[in-house]
Amino acid sequence: MTLISPAPDRALVRAIAPSAVRPLVKRMHFYAGLFVAPLLALLCLTGLAYAFTPELDAAVYAHEFTAPAQETPRPLAAQVAAAEAAHPQWTVESVAPPTKPDRTTAVTMTAPGMSDRTVYVDPYTAGIRGVLSTVNGRPPLQEWLRELHGNLHGGTVGRWYSETAASWLPILIGGGLVLWLGRRRGARSSRLVPTGRRAGRARSRAWHGCLGLWLALGLAGLSATGLTWSHYAGARFERLVTAADGHTPELKSSPITAGARTIPVDAALATARQAGLREPLSITVPDGPTAPYTISETGQSWPIHRDQVGVDPYRGQLTGRLDFADYPLLAKLTTIGILAHQGTLFGLPNAIALAVFAVATLALIGFGYRMWWQRRPAAGGLPPTPARGGWRSIRPATAAIGVALAVLLAWALPLLGVTLAGFLCYDVLRALVLGIQAGGNEGR
Repeated sequence: MTLISPAPDRALVRAIAPSAVRPLVKRMHFYAGLFVAPLLALLCLTGLAYAFTPELDAAVYAHEFTAPAQETPRPLAAQVAAAEAAHPQWTVESVAPPTKPDRTTAVTMTAPGMSDRTVYVDPYTAGIRGVLSTVNGRPPLQEWLRELHGNLHGGTVGRWYSETAASWLPILIGGGLVLWLGRRRGARSSRLVPTGRRAGRARSRAWHGCLGLWLALGLAGLSATGLTWSHYAGARFERLVTAADGHTPELKSSPITAGARTIPVDAALATARQAGLREPLSITVPDGPTAPYTISETGQSWPIHRDQVGVDPYRGQLTGRLDFADYPLLAKLTTIGILAHQGTLFGLPNAIALAVFAVATLALIGFGYRMWWQRRPAAGGLPPTPARGGWRSIRPATAAIGVALAVLLAWALPLLGVTLAGFLCYDVLRALVLGIQAGGNEGR
């Protein structure tokens, strides 16, 4: 969270948004807030639940994840063999050794025509504690909440909802900051904290503006990191990452000559630990006679532990190494941003911070709708929309810059472009209808 001066330079605000642009900014902020805010509220509610999935998983799957701690665990190879014996029709894909004395070993297995199954093995008795259907190591509850946050379990249509909300969020933030920071000089005292004995719409506006100011940086970060996973904007991001050579590099391994007998998984793990890899670890077993063991750090918190090594399955020697320090800068930032978005980068404090952001954003939305409702006429009916026509006084150069920026944003955020066009069509049609109605009333 960043502090913003309570008395910002109004010249800067005027340079960013001249007075002629303010009516347009106000109108766009109004329409975006009115129609997109419900989608943003859903993102907040579903994200609030997803932020605490590590704690929820630990409670729901306590039997699978834990085992009574004893003195000496069995060899890791014996634990893997127990999983294979329990499910001989499945093939071992990867193994995650326990990170604490009372945790189980997770053996992920696969078979044609089915999703991954993770078998949880007691490291002391080699007994099977349970089996869960997993996706990239995520247990069912975590995957269900992830899909709820991403698409409301609505497939393609559901993904449109989350991407639309995330795409409009920067527009809402930018427009709100321009309107709030560009207010008249006498209103400066309430820019950071709601002050005075205000009532009614003025009180709602003060809370709405101050909350938006404090949340702006964090909401922008959440929007940016969330859009990297989206369908359309994510594809644009992939193009930029490819052009900048910023993808996460792949582990390269030296050639391996097949031998008579493979080393046990324990020996491969020992080699990785000797190479300096830190828990938690995941061991991907060789998928062919000349493929290596791949041991990867899977830490979800700071400092980032994402180093990998390859181990010769016959001789136990390192065949390659890839350290997080060798990632391109963009790949590092993407990894950090995703972990922060998921609420794991700083552990429980990260999840609590996301929860505070979610609740505060819901309050921000609530004050926005309350402010709109408080504008309704005394005689009843819906509140009026902000006045039209501000574009007529905009200088051609300013208008050209605005159009170019809109086109660029529409390319980068396709669903923003589509919905923006929809808003403009709605606004024009509404003006035509009101004009026709006004002309008809004058002729009576």
